[in-house]
Amino acid sequence: MYAPGSTAVVTGAAGGIGLAIAERLATEGFRLVMADLDPEVERVAGGLAALAVVGDCATEAGVANLVSQALDHLGEIDVFVGNAGTDAGRGLDTPDEQWSTALEVNLMAHVRSARLLVPRWLDRGAGRYVLTASAAGVLTMLGSAPYSVSKHGAVAFAEWLRATYGHRGIVVQAICPQGVRTRMLDQAGPLKELLSRDRALEPEEVAEVFWHALDHDQFLVLPHPEVAGYYAQRAAHPDAWIAGMQRIQAKLDAGVTR
Repeated sequence: MYAPGSTAVVTGAAGGIGLAIAERLATEGFRLVMADLDPEVERVAGGLAALAVVGDCATEAGVANLVSQALDHLGEIDVFVGNAGTDAGRGLDTPDEQWSTALEVNLMAHVRSARLLVPRWLDRGAGRYVLTASAAGVLTMLGSAPYSVSKHGAVAFAEWLRATYGHRGIVVQAICPQGVRTRMLDQAGPLKELLSRDRALEPEEVAEVFWHALDHDQFLVLPHPEVAGYYAQRAAHPDAWIAGMQRIQAKLDAGVTR
């Protein structure tokens, strides 16, 4: 377990899961840097005695600026929480620019952060990258191809990162919740009820699961334990799983959400 005075960076920290994680870390004595595209992060960071960095953590320049400011402020980064995400796009008619946004924010932000963090962590022999993916990253997300694809990519990258560097002291974990009471869930339309079928969690509940995950090295962190069963079923019976998803999609097409 990390001692008071440990350091962390949290992206997407102006609200929702990111803010809840930052608040949980602050209560445990972490020194924090909180980043977001939303200037609101400056206000909430002030209440936690954290440094706020306003900028786009999905771009190469934005990531470089964030890591540079974090290192200047913290000295070292013990835990990096890549939490920023977007649900841009829907189906096959999603324009290329929204596909690009989803891939940049949900996937490439992690790649760019890891490029800067991993060499430093290898030198010191320790570091932890916690990536907020989604149950969509291990199952799928009906109604949003870009979200599903980019979150699958995020989980795949996290797995590769851990397989490549785990034996050298770097811990990589992917948090994969289903429905969480955030703006994203509120704007999910007919999918809101589906995402909440196993209970929509409060962001603070996800943050609590995150905090306990820091005490171990488990790769997949599942705030909704039911996801483990779905994941196993999908792997063991992929055709049956897809057939079930098709039935759900047919109900959504017909306007039936239950």
